[in-house]
Amino acid sequence: MAASDTAQTTEQERLILDSVARFLDRDVKPHVHALERDDIYPEEIVERMKELGLFGAVIRPEYGGLGLSCSTYAKIVERVSTVWMSLSGIFNSHLIMASAVQRFGTEAQRREFLPRFASGAMRGGLALTEPDCGTDLQAIRTVARREGDRYVIDGVKTWISNGIHGQCFALLVKTDPSIQPRHRGMSLFLAEKGPGFTVSRKLEKLGYKGIDSAELVFDNYVIPADRLIGGQEGRGLQHALGGLELGRINVAARGVGVSQAALNEAVSYSQLRKTFGKPICQHQAIQIKLADMATQVQAARLLVENAARAYDSGERCDMEAGMAKLFATEAAVNVSLESMRIHGGYGYSKEFTVERLYRDAPLLVIGEGTNELQRIIIARHLIERNPV
Repeated sequence: MAASDTAQTTEQERLILDSVARFLDRDVKPHVHALERDDIYPEEIVERMKELGLFGAVIRPEYGGLGLSCSTYAKIVERVSTVWMSLSGIFNSHLIMASAVQRFGTEAQRREFLPRFASGAMRGGLALTEPDCGTDLQAIRTVARREGDRYVIDGVKTWISNGIHGQCFALLVKTDPSIQPRHRGMSLFLAEKGPGFTVSRKLEKLGYKGIDSAELVFDNYVIPADRLIGGQEGRGLQHALGGLELGRINVAARGVGVSQAALNEAVSYSQLRKTFGKPICQHQAIQIKLADMATQVQAARLLVENAARAYDSGERCDMEAGMAKLFATEAAVNVSLESMRIHGGYGYSKEFTVERLYRDAPLLVIGEGTNELQRIIIARHLIERNPV
């Protein structure tokens, strides 16, 4: 990239991040506590997110999106998550679906769906997980049967973000349940809500309030054959995993945001709270905690930046995304807990922000592939890249 291109990108990034910061200060911060407490879907905030173009953040301009790099997108996610992590899930799951269409869809699919995705007129997410399978996606049981120029789908998906308020989902199914290896029988569809597609229930969660997580049921759901992403059966798992690279970088960036917020709360509170005649930030035990927390946050941020650069290069970045996701999300759990301990009894109160951060953080070590799985992915790629 030429120096002038770099300068232009930097200026664009600054303007976008400034707009996001103003949006968070004006439209989000004053309402987070009430929306979180009542687990209310933030309709008005979502409308502002549409106006900002967040639903088209990484969609190319020719399809109506902003065409942002993953590096800029990760910074947006971090800033949003510093204020309210739930909002990042509303557009992240949506953008994984959009990325699958953009990277692997036919040109007709791109032109039909991406402009609506970019504007937020049609929103949705990724429907992979099932009641009896999460990490092992090859064990899914949702089946699509070909009948002429259409497919008939039956099955159940669970823990689907945007399941209630979304209108369209990238749906992973088995088009040939008997074939081996199993991934060759998997396909990814663009499934719009309609007859045979129902939301059975909203799932209650420890944290991550506001965004809806739902169970989806497909009962003789008929879908046109031209909704098969890429137009070819047997490529669904690869298409889904390709989207999860972006998803894992997003979740890692959320981890940085939650960690930074927890650190900010601890640094502020430690200067206000006094014990034994002085602010607790002057006690060595608290200083050691703050130093470790700050180091974890910055290390996590650098790993996310590295993964985002690798993604932007166009190469597969499973190892980099896995490392960022592993470290940043574990940091979110650790830093939020330490922040709560610094707050003492007040940290356990719903009146303080740190209580929410402590509840949000555990999701990150589970979502988009557990951290146990990330360790296996990292090790496998480490061996593959360093053969003897």
